[in-house]
Amino acid sequence: MKKLHSYLLPVLWLLLAIAVPRANAQTGLEKLRVTYSAIGGSQASVWIPYEAGIFRKHGLDVELLYVGGGGRAAQVVQSGEVPIGIFTGGAVINSHLAGGDLVVIGSSMNVMTFSVMTRPEIRRAEDLKGKKIGISRFGSATDFGLRYVEDQWPVKRQRDFAVLQLGGMPDLLNALRAGALDAAVVNAELAIVARKEGFRELADIAKMGLNFPTSSIVTTRSFIKRQENTVRKFIRGFVEGVHHGKTQRAFSIQVMQKYLRSSDAAIFNDLYDLYILQNIPRIPRPSAEALKTVMQQMAETDPRVAKLAPEQFIDNRFFQELDKEGFIQRLWK
Repeated sequence: MKKLHSYLLPVLWLLLAIAVPRANAQTGLEKLRVTYSAIGGSQASVWIPYEAGIFRKHGLDVELLYVGGGGRAAQVVQSGEVPIGIFTGGAVINSHLAGGDLVVIGSSMNVMTFSVMTRPEIRRAEDLKGKKIGISRFGSATDFGLRYVEDQWPVKRQRDFAVLQLGGMPDLLNALRAGALDAAVVNAELAIVARKEGFRELADIAKMGLNFPTSSIVTTRSFIKRQENTVRKFIRGFVEGVHHGKTQRAFSIQVMQKYLRSSDAAIFNDLYDLYILQNIPRIPRPSAEALKTVMQQMAETDPRVAKLAPEQFIDNRFFQELDKEGFIQRLWK
């Protein structure tokens, strides 16, 4: 899987500047770069339409790029280096506070399917004193998830334990295996692997029942202004891809196996049920309620957030258009 590195970006842009006109002339498709921020089932809503050729059906030659951690992916989208990304909606609020113009245009998942996995000797939260807990990035969904768990613990970051940002989910599990971390916030699939290897689940964040924008579809208002029809094509392909995922079980499992690099059929049947059937919404429109949850948490430490409304970080125009023309209703007939 490709990994985007900042030192390569100038070179990539030069290559794209040369290649895009030729690609458009040959295929008649518009090139679009899209980033996903985790090696996890919540990102399947963009993997599936990509692998099924649905984006191409809607006129887009999509290039998928992996950027580990929602905070880092948000920076890449805000910079304009990649126009659209899938990452935590909380990063949209952080971007606004820093003067950015990120906006949520769709929602892949509004549930935190994360667990805090620890070394076997850690049996309770108090055992984390003096220890190190890993997250993907500060401002990512793993960071917000850990903060919610901390609200229920007698121990807190900085005072009792250190929080380290390590990048992608596989990096977190590998650091836990190597002893570089004492605990890590990982997604459901890696939690399954960690349990099999003898690590202990200290907290199951999914059972907290939070309505949280774990995986949102995000772009910038400036990109919408410049290329509104490109975003329109993407959303159509994304919505059709969700339908494809929910109705094509075998194909979707194959896609998840490819991106998660595993062939364990038993695990992937469970992961398909957890992500595709249960937690990716049938109509993946933006959720103001999910954004409200993260904003309430952020307002505890930043009073500026209390003055904001979740609706101001959402652009619903594309789903409103789909509703008006009956596109979604036709898919689900």
